[in-house]
Amino acid sequence: MAASAGTVVVGEFHQRRSRPDPSYLIGHGKAEALYEEVQDRKATVVIAGQDLTPTQQRNLEDTVLVRVIDRTQLILDIFAQRAHTKEGKLQVELAQLSYLLPRLTGRGVEMTRLGGGVGTRGPGETKLEVDRRRIRARITDLEEELREVVQRRGVQRQARRKLPFPSAALVGYTSAGKSTLLNTLSGSDVLVDTRLFATLDPTTRRVVLPDGWAVLMSDTVGFIRDLPHHLVAAFRATLEEVTEADFLVHVVDAGHSQMRRQMEAVIQVLSELGAADKPLVTVFNKSDLFSDQYELRRLVAETPNSAYISAKNREGILHLMDRLNSTIKSLLVRVILEIPYDRSDLVSACYESGRVISADYRSDRIIVVADVAGDVAAKLDKYRVDTGCSGESGSV
Repeated sequence: MAASAGTVVVGEFHQRRSRPDPSYLIGHGKAEALYEEVQDRKATVVIAGQDLTPTQQRNLEDTVLVRVIDRTQLILDIFAQRAHTKEGKLQVELAQLSYLLPRLTGRGVEMTRLGGGVGTRGPGETKLEVDRRRIRARITDLEEELREVVQRRGVQRQARRKLPFPSAALVGYTSAGKSTLLNTLSGSDVLVDTRLFATLDPTTRRVVLPDGWAVLMSDTVGFIRDLPHHLVAAFRATLEEVTEADFLVHVVDAGHSQMRRQMEAVIQVLSELGAADKPLVTVFNKSDLFSDQYELRRLVAETPNSAYISAKNREGILHLMDRLNSTIKSLLVRVILEIPYDRSDLVSACYESGRVISADYRSDRIIVVADVAGDVAAKLDKYRVDTGCSGESGSV
């Protein structure tokens, strides 16, 4: 992450302890040792590998005498560099201010001419309260602007819902290859970058499968282990593409040494979003970098509804499309309908929301056999013929 933020790492400093020190994270003695390390290597910033409390951050800065940031600040810095659209910038600013607000604290004589103590409240404390009030007001404004973004996305999503295609969201750990896969499947030119969090704003493209089925597929922001909760909240407008999709395509970096931990991190974020129960296609990408091809095949065999591919080299794409095709069909319901001619518009609805198997135009009614989306099947229930079918696509 440090490299993705444009930082040159000049050294690493590790400590094992049973629990973090409440004042310094690493303990006062280790903080003094860190100061010596910073001086020797001429470092200008210290990055902590986990989140710091405001007290820990302040005490470490007072000890090492350079700027100290934590994991969340590093992620926010990367996000700020990647944000190019108005929506992305709004979301990043909201996340940054939400992080900053609880860290605005008085610094004693450094912030006031009168210093601390009862009856000695100085202009520094007054400025602090003004800053807090301004930040809270800005957070309120940002939340209102993002609500408008959510409403706009809702309108766009409703418009897409009228199209005869199911929707899918590409999810996965950052840099797993989601954008590359979207380009490969759709023939588009979505930005592809090996840096972390290259995609902040969702991009939707139409993907046509070999047998004629089509799906609207959205690229989303990459997940990361222990994704801070306020980041999830700030990027709710973007992540709604995940919660609103008909099914998910989990792209896994099969060549990464921490592949299983990354997979667990993605499932954890999906659970936080309330999307863990959605139909899932698991795609083991970068299969050309997987050292043990036998192990890769075994991994696919034990993972339901999965495939291994190399999106960059276009290897395994046909098998993946077969998985997508099967998943789409599992979302459909086989219906047999008796539709009166005064409701012939329902026949068009069947064509638009699924696939019509047959349409028999008789003298007094139209007999239609079709595979349609579940919500459409519910609306057609009045005209369904009870044949004792199981209700699943492909069985009557």
